[in-house]
Amino acid sequence: MSGDGTSAMISLAYQQNRPYLIDLAFRMLGEIGAAQDVVQDAFGRLLRSDPAEIEDLRGWLIVVTSRLCLDHIRSARARRERAHDATEIEFVPVAQPELADPADRVTFDDTVSLALLVVLQRLSPAERCVFVLHDIFGLPFDEIGQTVGRTTVSCRQLARRARQKITSGQDAVRFDVASAERRQVTDTFIKACADGDLDALLAMLAPDAWGAIDFGPQASPRRVSLAGADRIAPNLLRFWGPPATLVSHPLAGQPALLGFYGRDLAGVLVFAMRGELIESITVIGDPAKLASLNAQLTARA
Repeated sequence: MSGDGTSAMISLAYQQNRPYLIDLAFRMLGEIGAAQDVVQDAFGRLLRSDPAEIEDLRGWLIVVTSRLCLDHIRSARARRERAHDATEIEFVPVAQPELADPADRVTFDDTVSLALLVVLQRLSPAERCVFVLHDIFGLPFDEIGQTVGRTTVSCRQLARRARQKITSGQDAVRFDVASAERRQVTDTFIKACADGDLDALLAMLAPDAWGAIDFGPQASPRRVSLAGADRIAPNLLRFWGPPATLVSHPLAGQPALLGFYGRDLAGVLVFAMRGELIESITVIGDPAKLASLNAQLTARA
């Protein structure tokens, strides 16, 4: 294949797969900067390969990204173990800010807990990789085995051990694995925003959908709302299209996304569904709540 043809193929693969790969890497690493770096490295390796000889480019990129994540986790774990002189990573609970209004406390507790990201530290690198790829992203165990260098049976055992560690002990967290339908919603939404695709966003929204952003009790106005898909979709692209980066993290049993500008958390988008359509999108922009999330992400990192 000519140089121009190879460049065009890699450019298309980058556009089509980068948002998905960053989402996957973030779920493994819990650090948006590390996720972006790992995915950039994966495409760097693709540049040094011949994409015309790769039968499944997306599958190849998933394997390379996952292996790079494994290397990163193992390296970080080794550094922490040397720092703590222990065989287990220290778990440090993150303090939550005091919220005066009981209604605010309910909203806060229900929507902005990233405890799973912290608890995932307790898994071995292989357990974390298998759990994320299978339980969150729905990849089959036989494909995952090629990534982690294990048999299908071994991968099933790793996933089972990971679930047991997540749901047991004093640091256990409640975690609802997103259904395939909800996973599809967040995947499609992330890609539509990354592509700046207004029609794709409109197709996901109920015609009478509404959206709101909560800036917190110190802001005036505290809350801004919009009604109608035709008004919401352009504003979503305005704020969450490039250069923003969106990654998925289900909250309170609802599909949700974390929105970053560069490596800074800028908002949390929580969806309410009506069948297969998004009925509402609430954006958490309260600095106090985002600061708490950043503290959880820092503890995770």
